[in-house]
Amino acid sequence: MYAIIATGGKQYKVAVGDVIKVEKLGAEEGSQVTFDKVLLIGEDGVTVGNPYLEGASVKATVTKNGKARKVIVYKYKRKTGYHKKNGHRQLFTEVKIDEICK
Repeated sequence: MYAIIATGGKQYKVAVGDVIKVEKLGAEEGSQVTFDKVLLIGEDGVTVGNPYLEGASVKATVTKNGKARKVIVYKYKRKTGYHKKNGHRQLFTEVKIDEICK
């Protein structure tokens, strides 16, 4: 069984036991989180929501909060001496999928 959930402006295909990194949720490590925005559940057939499925949810446990690897943003314009270097580290929450409820 798998499901497609929406969180943090992105969509993820998840199954029980998967570990995924999502945008920071603000939950403590070891706590339980519930994703209510379930777009699709696939088992034998496929159940599609309009846009979300009523009463469906995905339960997960927070395993880690952290920062992703640094992304370097470098701006450069030739012949003018203009260059600018910035770095960015995106915050994330790593969750382990425990249960998919219909």
